[in-house]
Amino acid sequence: MKRIFINLKRFEVPKNLGGICTRGDPGEWIKEIIQKTVDFELGKMKEVEITYLLPESLIMKAFETLSGISSKERGRINIGCQGVFKDDIKEGGNFGAFTTSRPAASMVSIGCSWSIIGHSEERRWLQELMTEYDPHINHDKERSMKAKKAVNTIINKELKSAYLRDLNVLLCVGESAEERGEGSLEQQYENIKAVIGSQLEQSLDGIENLLGDKQLAIGYEPIWAIGPGKTPPNSEYISFISSFIKDYVKSKFAVVPDVVYGGGLKEENVQSISKIPAIDGGLVALTRFTGDIGFEPEGLRNIVLKYEL
Repeated sequence: MKRIFINLKRFEVPKNLGGICTRGDPGEWIKEIIQKTVDFELGKMKEVEITYLLPESLIMKAFETLSGISSKERGRINIGCQGVFKDDIKEGGNFGAFTTSRPAASMVSIGCSWSIIGHSEERRWLQELMTEYDPHINHDKERSMKAKKAVNTIINKELKSAYLRDLNVLLCVGESAEERGEGSLEQQYENIKAVIGSQLEQSLDGIENLLGDKQLAIGYEPIWAIGPGKTPPNSEYISFISSFIKDYVKSKFAVVPDVVYGGGLKEENVQSISKIPAIDGGLVALTRFTGDIGFEPEGLRNIVLKYEL
């Protein structure tokens, strides 16, 4: 199965308010996006699963549209959220102390079956929060390692919260330019294995007791390569890291996860990435990257059709 995740960030905000949604009513926009995805029969393509990861304000509109379509017609199209809180609502327990947070129970109740956990933007925010408390984190190796472990511990709690509510999880891992380091490619590989190995070991701790029949996908994000004007890693680089991720998770947790490329799957790179044996799909953010940037189902269809299944 090839998994294509679409992480639609800031599409709940129209352009006149600083977002990138081309419609004044983002709710109507996402309903059209979902309907067109169904009309293009992307969820009915053999060995392809489509999952939209959405801001909260778009989830209900998207699920409302999808639930009004027969399972035969929509095929393998899912709705997911952009993360869950480390604590959750519990029957007989606290149901209200979650202001500004996103409990997993809430996401399940509005139709989500997937959650992305530990995206590089979330990891950066958690790191920045700790740096506000202790600015020396950025300059002291020992303190930096402790802060990163704390971030992974929080990510682990979020992952467990998702699994306890039967949400499938896309866990993101990846290295920064500083973590990758200088030197030969072999030296960089050793650095990267240490960084990603720690992220996986700490973020997935205890997964053996929770996974059951739920799905685990790992999104590899080369943080240093994400953004306008950045040079993405070549196929050899992605192949090495994705193979390492699969082997590491299998050896540590007796689970073979799907690994998807999280550095941005697009028409320009989809064919080369699809040929990497250890890669099982990718994460799409935009389909237009110049001029009036945005996302269109037509562009998604082109990406899926170019993926060599």
